[in-house]
Formats: sequence, C-alpha cells, structure tokens
Amino acid sequence: MVSEITIVNSRSELATDVVRIPTDDLWAEFLKLQISDATKETYAAAIADFCQFANPEFEIERSIGWFLKLRQEEAIWIALKYKAQLQVDDFAPSTINVRLSAMKSLVNYARKLGQCGFNLADVKGVKAQTYRDTSGVSPEVFKLIIDTLDRSTKMGKRDYAILRLLWDNALRRFEVAGVSIKDYTDGKLWIKGKGKRQRESVDLSAKSIAAIEDWLGVRGSVNGVDPLFVALDNKCYGMRLSGRSIDRILKRTAQKAQATTKVLSPHRIRHSSITAVLDATNGDVRRVRKFSRHKKVETVIIYDENRLRDQG
Repeated sequence: MVSEITIVNSRSELATDVVRIPTDDLWAEFLKLQISDATKETYAAAIADFCQFANPEFEIERSIGWFLKLRQEEAIWIALKYKAQLQVDDFAPSTINVRLSAMKSLVNYARKLGQCGFNLADVKGVKAQTYRDTSGVSPEVFKLIIDTLDRSTKMGKRDYAILRLLWDNALRRFEVAGVSIKDYTDGKLWIKGKGKRQRESVDLSAKSIAAIEDWLGVRGSVNGVDPLFVALDNKCYGMRLSGRSIDRILKRTAQKAQATTKVLSPHRIRHSSITAVLDATNGDVRRVRKFSRHKKVETVIIYDENRLRDQG
C-alpha cells in the first residue's frame, strides 16, 4: 500500500507566492464542471477509490491535497502503482481507464489553477476492445418481460413507462433518470445526451406517449421542474429516481419474467433496441445512427457486424 512507503523529497515545486486554494473548494468546483450528474458520480467514486489506495488514513480532501503537492516522478509512480493494482484486481479495461481519466482530469484542473506542478500524461490507459458484445434480447423476449408488469398499479405504470423509453428510443439510463416533467411536451422528450450540455429532443412512439400519460395520471401533484420518474418506496418517496434504481427495476422485472438467462441492464436493452432497428431497416446504419444518437456511424457498423455474425 502506498501509505506504507516513505516518499522522499515530497515537497511542493510550486512557487511560494502561489495562493493556495482550499482542497475542498477545488474538489467541489472540479465536480461542478462535469457535464452530467452521472459523470460527477463516476468521477467522485473513482477519485475516492484512488485516495483510499494512495493514503487510506486520510479523508478524501486531505488525500487530494497531499497528492497534488508531490513531485512529477512521485505522482506518476503512485498513479502507475494504482493502475497496476487495478489490473491485478482484474477490473475491466474500461473501468481502469475511467478511473485514470478522472485522476488526470483533476490534476489538469489543479495545474491550470497553479495548485500542482505535474501532469499524468505519461500514465497511459489500458487498451480495450470497445463494443465487443452488443448482444441483447429479441423484441419477442422484451415483450415477455414488459408484459409481466402490473399496469393497474402506480409502480407498474411508472416501470412500464421507463421500460418503454429504454426500448422504444434506446435511451441510456441516466438520460431517463435526468428528465423532468417540463421535458415532456408535444410527443417529444427533451434529454441531455451523452457528452451534451444542452438538451435535445427525441420523438416518442405512440406507446411511449400513452405510457407516460398513464403514469402522470397517477403520479400526484406535480410541478414542471419536478422529476418525471420518482421513487415510490417509503424511505425515498417523491425523490428523483436514480440510474441505479432504474437498473434494479429492469433486473427485477426480467427475473420475474424468466424469459432469458442473460443479465439485463439498461445498456443491454439499448443494444437490443439498436440491433432490432438494424434488423427492421435491413442494416441502414446511417438511419440507425440518428436513432441511437451515436456520434460516429462506425460505431453502428460494429453493431451491424455483430448482428450478422450472431445470425450466422
């Protein structure tokens, strides 16, 4: 563990006249700069994990302050040890890269403010094969899953609307969790997509519109700024539904249906939906890219190649 090793010459290389920003202020302002709540949550968890590895006896703010004062070679050494430990613990390449990216972003932010004298450019990520598995479930299986919901109940109406959006528009779970009532208007849903600072509209299917209207009919007194989907349990009643809660709703519904042995997640449903649209359009990747809102058509081509290989 890094804290058991003495760091030699771990004095700051910063100029003595630099105004020191309190670490808790720097940490809070760094998180505010992240585009989405999901990114904030991911980066906060990643940096907390790094701090626990680097200096477990310190609280997170103190550990960050300690790390930012290190010399270039010391900081890189610790970051490389952390990367190596993540690999030993058999974390997925994507997880390792996200955690390293979070640390690099924080260091770059602090360096621009004159609060540290190094960068982590020499700490490279792990090469990963993206989109290696885009398999999901067929429309028939998804229908079996969604049909298990009791739409006569308040919870059933809410969950049905959520699952319709995951399938009909291939939305990501944070996109569903992030919408408010005011974002639903005229048959459209205004979402803040991946990497976007401004909301964009998606056209809803007739079934999705009917499902949302049915849910709003029982949701209770509402205000436009209120979240569209809320928790219904006694502990968190009325609070915005989190992405993890949406994940649990899907898994619970799929397990009840017993229609597939695959572990379902909102992103696997997104894969399933995109593949289904590729089937329906005979592989029209440009048209499907508009549907999936991927930045590059090459990503959709990977889906199409995987689809054809699966059929073979």
